[in-house]
Amino acid sequence: MNARFDPAVNALLDAHDHPLRKEIDELRSIILGVDRSIEEGVKWNTASFRTEDWFATLNGPKHVKEPMLILHAGAKAKGIVLKDRIPDAEGLITWLGNDRALIVFRNATDITVNKNALCAIVSAWIKLIRP
Repeated sequence: MNARFDPAVNALLDAHDHPLRKEIDELRSIILGVDRSIEEGVKWNTASFRTEDWFATLNGPKHVKEPMLILHAGAKAKGIVLKDRIPDAEGLITWLGNDRALIVFRNATDITVNKNALCAIVSAWIKLIRP
């Protein structure tokens, strides 16, 4: 298990016996590996990530069929426009608004195949939302 994983997130996922735990842990490792400033914690009752502010949230403890990542610009709207400013050569992003996006992976293989693209997206995202 990744040494940077937050014990509170581990406890939450353990308590819900999430069927996508392997995939969620892989996404957690990838996101935490993008930049040393990224920290993990429980926010909105799920695994979430922050630098200065929260910027990403994984599948909640509810059982869902596919690993998902929601990217956002923090807990409160800041009027930041990120849409069409994030490199997405693989077409992973579904835009939900100007500062909110969804990435859905079909399975563990899909995560592995798109690891580099995901790293590029997260890296660009945090650069644009930092004050």
